[in-house]
Amino acid sequence: MAEDVARTLTDPSFLIALLVAVAVFATIFTLVPITGGDTLKARMKSVALERDELRAKQRARFAAEAERRRRGGGLRREDASRMRAVVERLDLRRALADEAALTKLNTAGYRGQGPLTKFLFFRLVLPFAGLAIAGFYIFVLGTLPQQPLFIRLFVCILAAYAGFYLPVLYVSNKAAKRKKSIQRAWPDALDLLLICVESGISIEQAFRRVADEIGSQSVHLAEELALTNAELSFLPERRQAYENLANRTGLEAVKSVTQALIQAERYGTPVSQALRVLANESREARMNAAEKKAAALPPKLTVPMILFFLPVLFAIILGPAAIQLTQKGMLGN
Repeated sequence: MAEDVARTLTDPSFLIALLVAVAVFATIFTLVPITGGDTLKARMKSVALERDELRAKQRARFAAEAERRRRGGGLRREDASRMRAVVERLDLRRALADEAALTKLNTAGYRGQGPLTKFLFFRLVLPFAGLAIAGFYIFVLGTLPQQPLFIRLFVCILAAYAGFYLPVLYVSNKAAKRKKSIQRAWPDALDLLLICVESGISIEQAFRRVADEIGSQSVHLAEELALTNAELSFLPERRQAYENLANRTGLEAVKSVTQALIQAERYGTPVSQALRVLANESREARMNAAEKKAAALPPKLTVPMILFFLPVLFAIILGPAAIQLTQKGMLGN
């Protein structure tokens, strides 16, 4: 038996087969880890390059915008510096800028210290301007001459009061229009975001794609999504970027989506299912709003129909009979 084992071990064909098996095993053992490692490294490298490219683009855009603002017109820049000096000297930020005013400014799309400085400056100046204009019309031009002095002074005080709240009304109007624009385009943006997420695109690239596509429908929503994309790259916590998006828009639908994204980031759960449910809810909410508006049309059309349609209808129906009666009366006479 020993001779058979020795003969087998010394057989050239057996040795060749053994060497081939060892070579194949060594090749598989060597190539499989290398292939897997190279694929993983390539994917990680592509992600890192994409993130670095995104950061570089956002930094270049912010730097260009800052340079453009720095090189703005001389008179405008000088006026802004004067406004800032007045606001800082009188400490208007502490007196007039509450949390609600800051939230309204952010919702209206006015971010940074420049819009806040102008808002506080106009809240200081417009009451005196309103008081001066009302006093000029009443006491110089002689408006309301038959009214007593108390009524005329009360009108001047009302003009000053209106000037004080005029910036607040302007910002509130801008915020309402901006929220309406975002609310109309949000269901479509959420559908696009769901498609991007389900196709395997990262959330940063999804926000960037949706911002590029939704700009034709709502510039304000595209701006918010682009800003969120930039904050996801710069802020230390991604949760803060999502919360900032919800606070800037002030919409419950956006807040629900941001909460779903925060939960997905925290627990590692798939976000596509939550986005699908929220997209369906947004579409249903938009459809309900359209149906509600359509249901409110008949009461609104009642008064115009009574004032404009019914007189014309009566004239068309009764006109020929009136003409015939008139002709018969003329013939009888």
